[in-house]
Amino acid sequence: MSDLSITRIGQIRERLRRNGARPAHEQRILRLWSQAKPQNSGSRPLESFMPTAVREDLPGLSEDLSGLLRLQSEHHAQDGSVRWLLALRDGQTVETVGLPRDGVCVSSQIGCAVGCVFCMTGRDGLIKQVGSAEIVAQVAFARQFRPVKKVVFMGMGEPAHNLDNVMEAIEVLGTVGNIAHKSLVFSTVGDPRIFERLPLGSVKPALAVSLHSTQIKLRSELLPRAPQMTPDELVEAAEIYAQKTAYPIQYQWTLLEGINDTQEEIEGIVRLLKGKYALMNMIPYNSVDDLPFKRPSWERAAEIARTLHQRGILTKLRNSAGQDVEGGCGQLRARHLLGSKPLDIAVPNMTNMPKRTMIKLTVSPKKSTP
Repeated sequence: MSDLSITRIGQIRERLRRNGARPAHEQRILRLWSQAKPQNSGSRPLESFMPTAVREDLPGLSEDLSGLLRLQSEHHAQDGSVRWLLALRDGQTVETVGLPRDGVCVSSQIGCAVGCVFCMTGRDGLIKQVGSAEIVAQVAFARQFRPVKKVVFMGMGEPAHNLDNVMEAIEVLGTVGNIAHKSLVFSTVGDPRIFERLPLGSVKPALAVSLHSTQIKLRSELLPRAPQMTPDELVEAAEIYAQKTAYPIQYQWTLLEGINDTQEEIEGIVRLLKGKYALMNMIPYNSVDDLPFKRPSWERAAEIARTLHQRGILTKLRNSAGQDVEGGCGQLRARHLLGSKPLDIAVPNMTNMPKRTMIKLTVSPKKSTP
């Protein structure tokens, strides 16, 4: 019997158990689904080991799982990435990005409550949580078209605000989903709950922290509804997690011209991260016509990265994937909903805003866009 209410991994497990599945059967079914393989894979016939009720329900369950998402639109970029707009059963849409080098970026929420002023996703606030099965389904969808060896939770939403679903998805992907634990990247603006929960999980993902500023006031302007952890508190908590897991923390920094590309911020980064088990990812802003922010020149971005390198901070300068196909988080969904209609977005007044690791600088070549 079809069950269109399935959105979470726990509901899949409950359905299987009602039909007499044992843990080994559950794991096999979740493994094949998350890896985008047919449920009749393998040399042994299902009749030889699978309970009759489970086996008889498999076609219906497979249909329900494949129906978690449907492709709304597909956009290929010059850098080898592909952005998919995927519709859930209720018609809401999520963005999933196939990244170069066998990665996929998944969304954990529709909308976002953090309200980062430079991000399209949060302009309408939080609309709904994405279930753990819907998160894993994004990976399974991507695996139909390309290898996936890394999953980053950097799409729409704040994973810390949907912690139960995200942790459930991480547990599946890091076990039967065949993704290395360090290749599962939990991206967050920072929330005390994650530093309590992540160390307790059977799968401990790598952590990426969206820092964006070392100044308390500026960071609160850029991330108006982020939890009230100061940059110092955030880095201190993240460093403890890094030492426990032996994974460096990836600090994310969206470079905004005239806002957080200043010498004051460079000094703040050095103060916070010198000697920490950390990597700084500098990402020049992916410009959006409807938002009043600009990306600094590539030369300025490279100068900042080079300076941090010289000061002892492991820094990578990156171009965000898919810039020629509305690659910024939430852009594709916003265009789908609004067409070319301009957005009315309130932006804080920023007129008074300031202007143990190996040392390495990675500067990707600037990519031209049409």
